[in-house]
Amino acid sequence: MGLAGKGWFIWQVSRCERGNPEAIAARAAASGATHVLIKVAERTFAYGRDRLGRDLVAPVAAALRERGLQVWGWHYVYGDRPIEEAEAGVQRYRQLQLDGYVIDAEAHYKQPGKSAAAQRFMAALRAGLPPDAIVALSSYRYPALHRQLPWRAFLEHCDLVMPQVYWEQAHNPAQQLARSVREFQNADLVGYVRPIVPTGAAYGAGNWRSTPRDLHEFLSEALRQRLRAVNFYSWDYAAASGHAELWDAVSQFDWRQATSDLDAEAAVRRYFKALNSGQLTRVLDCFQPNAALVTAERTRYGRSVLAEWFQALLADLPSATYTLQTIQGSGNSRFVTWTARSTQAVVLDGADTFGILGGLIQYHFTTFTLTPTPAASLTSAPVGKRLSPLALPYL
Repeated sequence: MGLAGKGWFIWQVSRCERGNPEAIAARAAASGATHVLIKVAERTFAYGRDRLGRDLVAPVAAALRERGLQVWGWHYVYGDRPIEEAEAGVQRYRQLQLDGYVIDAEAHYKQPGKSAAAQRFMAALRAGLPPDAIVALSSYRYPALHRQLPWRAFLEHCDLVMPQVYWEQAHNPAQQLARSVREFQNADLVGYVRPIVPTGAAYGAGNWRSTPRDLHEFLSEALRQRLRAVNFYSWDYAAASGHAELWDAVSQFDWRQATSDLDAEAAVRRYFKALNSGQLTRVLDCFQPNAALVTAERTRYGRSVLAEWFQALLADLPSATYTLQTIQGSGNSRFVTWTARSTQAVVLDGADTFGILGGLIQYHFTTFTLTPTPAASLTSAPVGKRLSPLALPYL
């Protein structure tokens, strides 16, 4: 099970909604969160128990699952006793029936000799977890500044990476996230490139505090980077009295709608890129199997029928350059204007409407005029079927 959407890190359960499992689950669901990451272990010890030894995490995890949220556990590791730390992580993962496990490795793992400790930890961890367990690494935002950390040893056996993009003493989250993504996409820095789920700063430190604008910019940049999920640290701070504007900024950002908007636009741009390739298979791959193509002539259904129409279009505009002029709309619908130019003909008035489903075109209404170039109208058409240089509607 992968991650998608917004998530909150919890440090201490008792500081969140007074530790009430139902209140935590209700607030998480109301915020639009899809997952919550709770601290479950520190070094070789279980974390999240009260003075009497009662596990505060277990009832919260159960309440969250009842609301349909994923429950992940995070574990701060030191690397001094890697095998015992791995055993502690496995135990908590199985006890709590977690959806994912996060390794929080920071300064202690920058000490000399910790690469071997990371290798031993990861081997023991993977041996103890179920084969399909999802494991993520949470650590510094810029690997280039923390080369001592054994990135390769950890990420070789991780499924995700969760950089801590904390813009303390600054207010440029978009810039910092973009740099973080670039560095984690550089195998020379991290050894293994993994899907990125960044964690943003929803907290304050000293005289500095994140702002609602910061959080909106972070979320917007994550979408521009085509990231499928984000986290925020921490629930403990953002939901506390006096910090509600941070919680609200994250909660009110409609990640699902914003993702849908980006997916729709990406589908349209992918279609025009496919047209520019001149490859019929790439064009058809942009459509749902049962897609509808609507022209002034008639409506066509299904890729096999669409193939005939697009094959004729590509033949009439050989090696054409298609240019997307404008794109408008929201949700799953987009209206675009476009042009196309080839040696045989041009289109100057293309106007299409797209309906997108699951990142593919479900319906496509198109209208445009195909105008043969003077040379084509005189030489390329068969005798008796010569095209007029006047504009012709394309059906």
